[in-house]
Amino acid sequence: MYYSVRGEVIHLENGIAVIECGGVGYKCQTTSNTQRNLKLGTQAKLYTYLNVREDAMELFGFYTQEELSAYKTLIGVSGVGPKVGLAILSALSPSQIAVAVASGDVKTITLAQGVGKKLAQRLILELKDKFNFGEQSDTVSSGNTAAVVSGNVPKAIEALGVLGYSSSDVAPFISTLDPSLPVERLIGETLKMLGKK
Repeated sequence: MYYSVRGEVIHLENGIAVIECGGVGYKCQTTSNTQRNLKLGTQAKLYTYLNVREDAMELFGFYTQEELSAYKTLIGVSGVGPKVGLAILSALSPSQIAVAVASGDVKTITLAQGVGKKLAQRLILELKDKFNFGEQSDTVSSGNTAAVVSGNVPKAIEALGVLGYSSSDVAPFISTLDPSLPVERLIGETLKMLGKK
């Protein structure tokens, strides 16, 4: 229903940002990563997700599309509700989540408040199955294949799958980067380029 809100930041508190648009203040639940990018009295744009329940309508706001995409992916996992999704994205960036899922790193995911070992294992299992790792790095369009199959690039492509990007989405961007870069750096640089397209 709401794609984004843009306006003045009129209120900030832990986990909450209020953006005034056309005289209406939109209360958005946010991650700590998003809040670090907001300042009272300045203009801001948040990409939004509206959660509708029988007893409430809640608006969630994210500073980047990558964070919103990661959030939607996370809450699609059984046992990960809206609050837990925010907690995970407050503790970890989208690229850190992608690397943790791709590498099966339970310990990193449990850094998020309210996420225990069992939930972290389920999250890794469901997201790995959902994005079918292993096949993605084989489906890169010709012309980028040579660059994409070397170094840390295949791992980065698998991890980007956690955020909902197919290998054909990321190949034109990731193929321009040095394949010897660390996986997290490859993911971060690719996300920046995807955000500017």
